Amino acid sequence: MPVHIQSQVPSRPTTAGHPGTTGSAAAVLRAVLDHGPVARTLIGRATGLSPAAVSRQTADMISLGLLREAPVPTDPPRAGRPFVPLDIDTRHHIACGVHIAVPFITFSLVDLRGRVLAEENMPHHGAPGEVLRQIGEHVPRFTARHCRGSRPVGLGVVTGGRVDPQRGVILEHSLLGWRDVSVRQVLAAATSLPVHVDGHARALAQAEILFGDPRARRSLVHLFVGNVVDAAIATGGTVHHGRHCGAGDVAHLQLMDVPVTCPCGRSGCLQAAISEQTLVDRAIRAGLIQSPDIASLVEVARRGDPGVLALVRDRLRIVGRVVAMLLDMIDPEVLVLTECTTIFLPELLADLYEEIAAHSRLRDSPELTVLPSSFGPQALAVAAGAAVLDAVHRSPRSLRTPGNRGADQGAGLGHASRVVVDGRSPTPG
Repeated sequence: MPVHIQSQVPSRPTTAGHPGTTGSAAAVLRAVLDHGPVARTLIGRATGLSPAAVSRQTADMISLGLLREAPVPTDPPRAGRPFVPLDIDTRHHIACGVHIAVPFITFSLVDLRGRVLAEENMPHHGAPGEVLRQIGEHVPRFTARHCRGSRPVGLGVVTGGRVDPQRGVILEHSLLGWRDVSVRQVLAAATSLPVHVDGHARALAQAEILFGDPRARRSLVHLFVGNVVDAAIATGGTVHHGRHCGAGDVAHLQLMDVPVTCPCGRSGCLQAAISEQTLVDRAIRAGLIQSPDIASLVEVARRGDPGVLALVRDRLRIVGRVVAMLLDMIDPEVLVLTECTTIFLPELLADLYEEIAAHSRLRDSPELTVLPSSFGPQALAVAAGAAVLDAVHRSPRSLRTPGNRGADQGAGLGHASRVVVDGRSPTPG
């Protein structure tokens, strides 16, 4: 297949001096991620680096297995020196991810372009120590099954609630009943991998900055609506964490006209009003679904059941009001919503946009700013690997460190695979 090479300076934002990168190597890697396969001359234009600097950086990253020389294009020859295009090398390094949701754990392998190569889901019911033991035992088996020819450069662990990424600790996850859980310490010892821990809304924001709409690099709000409801805010390619790691905690924003009691003791809290569990409980009480899980509800909605669709639209109206508030308060370039019904029932986005337009003072065309997740049903899998991928793309030479060594295991990775272990295929939760 012919390889298309850009012949003009790339139109996406330049990476030179980008606050989300840490030097020339990261700038070059970002330019190739954005525009590859791409000629070295165009990398120089996109980054502002000299030809000699581009040559040094690209040679170094080819040796690290981050870049590769792509096939020469089959276009008719032109005058001047021929060039060999560069692209991201997805053959050698992958991120292993773990997303801890309320009912299940998602295990994933994600390549350097954010593509999910393998995914497995496993239910959990235990205390923190039991869940971490379960993860520590399953990760080596999971990678052994799927990492043929590639090596994991790190393990990303993400979940809802309040997470301290610097210390690798889940500070509080009220729905799981977890407090001060030292995830990094336990799983680094169990897996011998560098462990990156973060909240799933922030991890998905990082993934959108890397692989989503280019506007997200300027400013982004990400809203996650699952069993946990939380948000993330990013400017200049950097996600804000907050002094107490609580930035984006919208779970207990109060909706004065929604009389639902929250476990915190107050009335009208956002998470209690619109969480997946609340939606499922309403459907069960109305006799609209038999199995008390979000996958069953989505399946019934996709068949066009009017009762379930009415419940879903009612929730989307509340989500739309919250989105309008976030748009007016933060005024981002783009707001990304990860929410199961907009992923599986995209025709309902019109209802969401109508509600946003009715309540936002700044956005009369919300469809231009408010986007569904770039990763669809694989959002949890991508979120899990995103913390690792973000670290690699920000600091490519971190792959030199001894902690990132891994053993190659056989032949090259094949096509993506997906396995559900004693559970159902996941939706954001």
